[in-house]
Amino acid sequence: MKSEVHMEIRQFRCFVAVAEQLHFSRAAEQLGMAAPSMTKQIQDMERALGVRLFHRTKRSVQLTAAGSLFLDDARRVLEQAERAQDTARRAGRGELGRIVIGYVASTGYAGVLQEQVAAFRCTHPSIDLEFREVAMDLLPEMLDDGRIDIAFLRPPMAYPPGIVAVPLLRDPFVVALPERHPLGTRAVIEPRDLAGEIFVLPEQDAGTWEVARRGAFDPKLGPRPGSLAAVVILVSLGAGIAIVPGSLSRAVSVEHVVYRQLSTSPILSEIAAAFRRTEWAPATKAFIAQIRAAVRCPGEETPAMPRR
Repeated sequence: MKSEVHMEIRQFRCFVAVAEQLHFSRAAEQLGMAAPSMTKQIQDMERALGVRLFHRTKRSVQLTAAGSLFLDDARRVLEQAERAQDTARRAGRGELGRIVIGYVASTGYAGVLQEQVAAFRCTHPSIDLEFREVAMDLLPEMLDDGRIDIAFLRPPMAYPPGIVAVPLLRDPFVVALPERHPLGTRAVIEPRDLAGEIFVLPEQDAGTWEVARRGAFDPKLGPRPGSLAAVVILVSLGAGIAIVPGSLSRAVSVEHVVYRQLSTSPILSEIAAAFRRTEWAPATKAFIAQIRAAVRCPGEETPAMPRR
């Protein structure tokens, strides 16, 4: 059974210095240490290895055959140690690492998700980004328990105490109608004109309830298929109408669906980034800092709609 050999990085540095200088005093001076200490480091290495690394006389120092072979490996050890130290320092500065980003697909329709990711990759090209499309109601919980690091979602939502959200964009809700719907001939639709309609509900239904409140009616609730793309497909099939973010009308074109503006003051749909309030990972903290610096919410004075 082989006995374990324990050597420190400083011993490898001492050996390489002596091997390159072939002089103990000059090698000690190069490393800023006393010559006797240098001699002891080499002796300890030779004792641990059970082999002579240098032929030493009063006039010369030469590598033994074992020392010559050992030199290449010793240099590689030092190079690897330097790489490891550099990696640790860069990770500590937030230049390396991995960030898991959870998102709902609709956050990409307005380009906000793409803009944030592209900007971060420009400044932090060595950080690995992983993306997971997630049902919106699951995102806060996944943030809280560490399964994802940053979430792009559509408030209003309920968040655990340790989660904070920063709004990045607000755009007005619009009405998605079947192409042959009687209201489709109008450029602008009043909320009260939608009384009696069946509403196909997206994951975030706050816009639907606000339209009903402003129109002073109780909405007839239809299917809730999940994603905004699925909502628009059902509208095209005549399952009802839908209140959707305006960015969807520019990003998703579906046959037999038309989008129309709502009158009165805008009802705003919001895209936000959510993250842990006390984040510790340097890479994620760097992304959060970018998000905070990039906040750009037109109509921020408009209060957020209450979550039902």
